[in-house]
Order: sequence, then C-alpha cells, then structure tokens
Amino acid sequence: MSRRFVSQLAPKEQVDQTFLACNKQLRPNRNGNLYLQVQLADRSGSINGMMWNANEQAYRNFDNGDYVSVTGTAQLYNGDMQLIVTSIERVPPTNVNEEDYLRVSNRQIDQLTGRLTELLREVRNPHLRNLVDCFLLDEAFMRKFTVAPAAVKHHHAYRGGLLEHVVNMLEVTRRIADLYPQLDAELLRIGVFLHDVGKIDELSYERDFGYTDEGQLIGHLVMGTAILDAKIREAERLSGEHMPDETVLRIKHMILSHHGSYEFGSPKLPMTLEAIALAHIDDLDAKLHNFDQLMRDDPNVDSAWTPFQANLSRKLYKGPPANPTATEDED
Repeated sequence: MSRRFVSQLAPKEQVDQTFLACNKQLRPNRNGNLYLQVQLADRSGSINGMMWNANEQAYRNFDNGDYVSVTGTAQLYNGDMQLIVTSIERVPPTNVNEEDYLRVSNRQIDQLTGRLTELLREVRNPHLRNLVDCFLLDEAFMRKFTVAPAAVKHHHAYRGGLLEHVVNMLEVTRRIADLYPQLDAELLRIGVFLHDVGKIDELSYERDFGYTDEGQLIGHLVMGTAILDAKIREAERLSGEHMPDETVLRIKHMILSHHGSYEFGSPKLPMTLEAIALAHIDDLDAKLHNFDQLMRDDPNVDSAWTPFQANLSRKLYKGPPANPTATEDED
C-alpha cells in the first residue's frame, strides 16, 4: 500500500501509517482519566494525535524522536485535522525510509549550501571575507548550520529550515542593494547570515525538535554573539589583522536587535540602517512562509478561507478552490 502523507489525509479516513513522534504528553481530562497527546510528523507536515483512555504503558511505548506505527481515524476539529489514535508502537529506524520524514531533502540542502557559499563569497571587504571564510571552512559548524531548523514551530520548522530562511533573506538583500545605496550591503549580508546563528545550539534537532538547556536558559540572541566573538578571534589570529571595533559593534547590534521590538524579545531596538533592514527582511520571510504554510496545510479544501487563526486575529484568504463545483449560472 502506498504511503499517505499527513497533507493528504481526509476527514474520516482510516489511517495505518508510520510517523515521527514528538512532543508526547500524558494528560488528565476533566474527569481525571488519562489521554495521550502527541505530534505525528512526516515530510509533508504534522498532525496532532489523540489517544483516549491511555495509560503509562502507552506513554512509555515510545520516546520523542522515535518512528511509530499508528492506527486511527482522521477527523476535523475546530478547522484542523487531528488523528484519533487506537494504537501506537515504536518502529526501528531500519524499517523506514528517512526521506519520508525530511521536509527538506539532502539534495536540496546541498543546493542551498552551495548558494549560501556563493552569496557570502561575493563579499569583498577583507575583514568580513576573513570572517565568512572562518565560518564556511568550519565543517562542524556547517554540519549544524545546514540541518538546523529555524524554529521549533511557526516558520521553517524543519530540517534545513534555518539554511533555507537565511538563503531566502540573502537573496532579498542582494536584490534591494541597488535600491538603497545608503545601506552597507556587505555588512547587511553578514548580519543576515548570523542573525539566527545561535539557533544551532539553542535548539535540539537530531530527530524531534526542542530546546537545549542552554537554549532555554540563555537564548539564541546571546548565544549568537558568543559564537561571533569566537569566530572573530579565529579570523584575527589567522589573518594577523584586528577586525575594526566599529564593524564588530554593528554586527552584534544586528544580531541583538533583529526581533525588531521589545515585545518580541529583542533586547535592543534596531538603531542602524542595516539593523532596521535586517529586522524587516527577517519578518517578511518568516511571515510569508508561515502564512503560506497555513494556507497550504488547511484541510478545508472546499473553502476559499482558512478557519479563524486566533494567534493572527484573522482568517486567511486562499482564493477559490482549484476545482470549484459548477454553478447553475454556468449551464
């Protein structure tokens, strides 16, 4: 039987598939009975799994990051698809095709890595170029940077998501450089490259996604400046030249201010042209990706609108269905 991916599931469909499990929780309902809640994912997306009348044994049958064989029934609940689980069991990794669970393939990651390298090696400022080379030639760093997600939820929350997010932003930066000559375009490229660099250690992403202890306690903004400091020392040692303090200051400011406002966790507001540009380019790419994902993942295929998105305070307009039913006026 061919695989049915999360994005293909229809209401009332009987499901017998393997998924990647994450964020499992054993909870009591209002009557005190236990139920199991778990996110079930494949390369097309994820679905909330609910197993009623669960127990400790069902909870301990698998761990976050395991592949699990699941049977159940798909249903719509408050406009979102969920899976009512009747059984869930751990599956050995050797029994699955891991490509079925990767949102970005190894081939795509190789292509994105190549493009990242091209865009960064267009930088001509010798201090910035030395810094770039120290990052690109660090195999351990690049292994993490190219597979890390950009987030646990929301935008680019999949393997290679951080890389895709950064490359998208670099492409935007490249295209607007001639329109805004007052920007230091090369400095902005470095800020784009490094704005979320702390996420390579803030997040855990071997299989399921979560936060490391350091990520929870410190966060990627501060962690990013620490990574930058270490690479600046390396670049200075290898080149024998001191990186200008003003350049370092401006890069750090871009990292620390790129969330754009205090309410979104930014310790500083953007106060340079490059920092302002970075915050808006970051927000643009993240929001467009998030909104597009919500529209594409919406199971209400017969509606031109998504359900009301409480976190966005709006519905989203998808446009007419791809194959609308003919109306009487069309006879």
